[in-house]
Amino acid sequence: MGTPNSTAPSRNVRLDFFRGVALMIIFVNHIPFNPLYFYTPSRFGFSDAAEIFVFLSGFAAALAYGRCFERAGMWLGTLRILYRCGQIYLSHLALFFALAAICAFGNQWLGGEDYIHRLYLGYFFENTSEAIAALFTLRYVPNFFDILPMYFVILLWVPLVWSLSRIHAALALGVSLLVYLGAWYFGWELPAEPAGDRPWFFNPFAWQLLFFTGFGLGAGWLPAPRADRGLTRLCLVFVLIAIPLGHEPTYQSVAFLGALRAHLEPWVDKSHLGVLRVVHFLALAYLMNRVVSWRPHRLEWSLPRWIARMGRQSLPVFLFSMALSYLAGMALDWSGREAFAVAWVNLTGLGTMLAVAGFLEWLDSKPWSNGKPVPATCPPRPRLAGADVWAGEAAVIFLAATPLLILAPGAGDSARVPLVASAGQPGETVYPSAGEERIEWQDGI
Repeated sequence: MGTPNSTAPSRNVRLDFFRGVALMIIFVNHIPFNPLYFYTPSRFGFSDAAEIFVFLSGFAAALAYGRCFERAGMWLGTLRILYRCGQIYLSHLALFFALAAICAFGNQWLGGEDYIHRLYLGYFFENTSEAIAALFTLRYVPNFFDILPMYFVILLWVPLVWSLSRIHAALALGVSLLVYLGAWYFGWELPAEPAGDRPWFFNPFAWQLLFFTGFGLGAGWLPAPRADRGLTRLCLVFVLIAIPLGHEPTYQSVAFLGALRAHLEPWVDKSHLGVLRVVHFLALAYLMNRVVSWRPHRLEWSLPRWIARMGRQSLPVFLFSMALSYLAGMALDWSGREAFAVAWVNLTGLGTMLAVAGFLEWLDSKPWSNGKPVPATCPPRPRLAGADVWAGEAAVIFLAATPLLILAPGAGDSARVPLVASAGQPGETVYPSAGEERIEWQDGI
């Protein structure tokens, strides 16, 4: 996964490339009723693109915020994280209102389909005043909009985990593991629907484990696995075994596989990050890293470089792709879902994402500054008195606890749901939920 402890601010091409690949998969998966959805890699295993981004977010955050904590101290490092949280929060709100507008225009102009109902935004349009208040306090998180709020909450915990690591890295990682186990045992969740008991699809109490696993590798708290033939074979066997158990048509047509899949369902649950999802992702990540290490020069080819550009611009490209995927679904409703129409819509959307990423990278190069970029570095670390240190630690603990404010009175009992994901009510269409956002070398996520 690159050189975690390097002090050079150069880009990690592997991280950018795999973020770009994940963005492409997410776009295809989020197009409503897209036939290509059933041929994406996430349909042939336990994990999917969400794991890629959460893990790489943690890895990149360690490289970015770790250096800032070391050089600028806890106060300014935390301020930088709060700034990024503000960006994510505003991006979440902007995405919601953009898609709400797209749905409203689609119902008005296209007809035939209720796009508001398809995206499960009926509550917002029917109870607008209550929904807006809940939206801004993150007590209303529709199913299509889960990923950015999850990142927002996990980022708030970074200063606390970093503080614990100053005592010992094992303590920081151990607390992360305890929170994960507590989420499973006690059913910790955050409410996502003021009018019901639906929780957030991505449970941050569970998903933080994968984030801080990546953070631990990026910070050097965990040793990166070395190239080993035995480990490579073990990972390959596990990934191959997961294919029939992750491919729905296969395990539904074979009684033995169907029974085994039903038995494993809690361990592959996406909302609560089942253990087998973590193991599958880590095995797949190890294999992909080995493949890329075998021929690293291939990442310099034209197409991989374009894909890596999307990874470098992943927050704006993700926001754009979420809106574009729903527009692509409308295009398929209008044109039909024959092979040519499906190929045309998907390829046009992917090409548009590549073009947008290239344009954003051109803007980032600051062409108006005559090619003289201004380096963005953290200021020198100030010296703090003992009282300031204790005040800083208290502030970090308070900051880490702020997600609990999302819990409404009595929500702890009503928000608990079985750990096995439901397939939905009869007649209800359940769409795949995944999402990713920008992970900068400088800004983590």
